[in-house]
Amino acid sequence: MIELKINGEIRQFDGDGDMPLLWYLRDELALTGTKYGCGKALCGSCTVHLNGQAVRSCVITMSAAAGGEVTTIEGLDENGRHPLQIAWAEHDVPQCGYCQAGQIMTAADLLERIPNPSDDDIDRLQTNICRCGTYWRIRKAIHRAADLIGQEDDR
Repeated sequence: MIELKINGEIRQFDGDGDMPLLWYLRDELALTGTKYGCGKALCGSCTVHLNGQAVRSCVITMSAAAGGEVTTIEGLDENGRHPLQIAWAEHDVPQCGYCQAGQIMTAADLLERIPNPSDDDIDRLQTNICRCGTYWRIRKAIHRAADLIGQEDDR
């Protein structure tokens, strides 16, 4: 039996330990915000947080995630009002929207490590692929989210 904490809730999995975490999230728990893209950890559409770090859930097995704490886009903010989600909407980041959950989860990890990132930090560490090419809007939204988080911290 594999136990995980997913979006704050303890879950148990009694299946194949080699199953990718992505399929458990999507197929077993119906957390469909996390997307399947390439299946090789290259595109980032499947990015979630495992023990506080951004990981590509398409290549993390259930056995590797055992005992861990997973946060998906659905768990980032229970009302969908995380500063990144707000900034994403303000800057009209999504076009097709497919990669956006992974982009946001990667950005959340970035802002945890570097609260006020430079353009170079974002370009170097925001490694998800956006087929629509909205990278300049993603960069603006990350800067805006950093400002919003800073305002929250000042309260």
